[in-house]
Amino acid sequence: MGVTRKVVKPGNGVDRPKPGDEVTIEYTGNLYDESKGASNDYRGKQFDSSVGRGDFKTAIGVGKVIKGSDLLTGSRDIEAGLTCATPGWDEGVTDMTLGEKSVLTISGDYAYGDR
Repeated sequence: MGVTRKVVKPGNGVDRPKPGDEVTIEYTGNLYDESKGASNDYRGKQFDSSVGRGDFKTAIGVGKVIKGSDLLTGSRDIEAGLTCATPGWDEGVTDMTLGEKSVLTISGDYAYGDR
């Protein structure tokens, strides 16, 4: 499946991070759960969140973020939509623009792998 992105709040449409750029992300990570339905973006059990801990800063697009989850949501100051990160983050966040809030749905092969 790879990565799909649902834009919740559009960004400025111009400023996209390039590989190696540092991004600041506020995220919440949930396991993918089909029983939760599309109206809930298939958000199952929450397994991680930066909310209340402070933003997560990392270089993006260069494989520096740790392997992550099946469904990621958040914000990037680049206001993103995600969690701990994965090759899926590298792909999904680099498609976002400054101020965007999105839900990224990331398949297991782009995250921790099948569980």
